[in-house]
Amino acid sequence: MQINLIREELLKPLSYVAGVVERRQTLPVLSYVLLRQQDGELTLTGTDLEIEVNAKIKKAGGGNFEMTLPARKLLDICRALPADAEITIKKEAEKATVKSGKSRFTLATVPVTDFPYIQASQWEQALTITQKNLKILFEQTHFCMAQQDVRYYLNGLLLELTDKKLRAVATDGHRMALSEITLEKIAKSEKQVIVPRKGIQEMMRLLEDTDDSVELQIGVNHLRAQTDAFTFTSKLIDGRYPDYTKVIPHSQTKLLKLPREAFKETLERVAILSSEKYRGVRLSLGNKVLRITAHNPEQEEAQEEVNTDYSGETMEIGFNVNYMIEAISALRTENITVGLNDPNSSCTLFSPDVRHPQYVIMPMRL
Repeated sequence: MQINLIREELLKPLSYVAGVVERRQTLPVLSYVLLRQQDGELTLTGTDLEIEVNAKIKKAGGGNFEMTLPARKLLDICRALPADAEITIKKEAEKATVKSGKSRFTLATVPVTDFPYIQASQWEQALTITQKNLKILFEQTHFCMAQQDVRYYLNGLLLELTDKKLRAVATDGHRMALSEITLEKIAKSEKQVIVPRKGIQEMMRLLEDTDDSVELQIGVNHLRAQTDAFTFTSKLIDGRYPDYTKVIPHSQTKLLKLPREAFKETLERVAILSSEKYRGVRLSLGNKVLRITAHNPEQEEAQEEVNTDYSGETMEIGFNVNYMIEAISALRTENITVGLNDPNSSCTLFSPDVRHPQYVIMPMRL
């Protein structure tokens, strides 16, 4: 069993696969990558039992065979070798040797029969979109997913398929992100699935900012994303996502148009003196002026003012400044609209031109 490759041929596919592999695994085999050569094509596979990534390298000759190698160590070796280095991987008994020039590495292997696969079910829906659009959809929403919440269904991203729209929704109970893209073809039927947090993060890492297509396949228990370079499969979270439409304010009496970058920089400056634990800032709305203040337990204070077109009644409301900054950063327009009702109601942030992406942030008591 022997494979001959150029470093660049192996490095990128291996980085795809190694990303899903955890350093500390309860099952030792899960820290390995499976290399399978069949009909002149080399496939690399990595899995953590929840997510599986396959990357292909087109190679001629060498026969058909399988072997396993420690994923992270092999990746580190490839990164450390000089550009355009020739790599030879050869399996002998229970060990494998990796040679390049005068470098030689002997690595442990595990039996190929021990390597697990995700058994994906039949696919109910299939849709094709550009990698760039899918990546943007995730980038606009992923940061609102919960982390290790007891409401396990919040530890993922809702993907909702309706008519010609693919919508993404994420919430941690304190804020919510919502965005959507238009599909070329009408979906077979409406569908909701929850993709786990790690699955979304891995897909964002794999997808590229290109107009090359990615095929999404959705089943009862799995989601698959397939391109010419990789095949990504993830288990889905089994649960019912809350009705997110109830969180979105239907109308708001106070709409502030603000320059996005200037408002973000103001919040970042004021946040320096906010409480490290609660990260709260107070927004005081008056005639043509938005005043932003922060206090901390050391009795320190920061205050700034931003000019605005608002001329209604005065109001004070508190928010987590990190939530505000992350939402504003995700909006890529020159100006943004901040929608408010009263001190006890959530605010919305969106572009003046389009309503997606849209962010909803709950107020906090200060």
